Amino acid sequence: MGKISLDGIEFFAYHGCYKEEQLTGSKFVVDLCVESDTSSAEQSDLLHDTVNYVALYNCVKTEMEQKSHLLEHLAMRIIRSVIDQFPSVTDIELKVSKLNPPVGGKVKQVSFITSWNRK
Repeated sequence: MGKISLDGIEFFAYHGCYKEEQLTGSKFVVDLCVESDTSSAEQSDLLHDTVNYVALYNCVKTEMEQKSHLLEHLAMRIIRSVIDQFPSVTDIELKVSKLNPPVGGKVKQVSFITSWNRK
């Protein structure tokens, strides 16, 4: 088993419960780590024997382009996209962060962290 991690993926998107968040947008950062059996790729050196990190990025990008009110909902959509495209993925760790959230004070970011495993 091996892990493939995409760290600090940056987006500008329009997620949030408040109308102004959906109009003005905000910066988001996504960290995604997937676990899969990488033994074939370790021997073959062929891309089709592993989880392609470009395709993983595109799963995240596609979901980030669709508005959500909650980070929790957005995260689950990302997870569903990954597991639909990559049946070999056995575990996922995901963190979705909104930078400078509108909380009425100075806060660097708010984050939703979740994990999923195929049992």
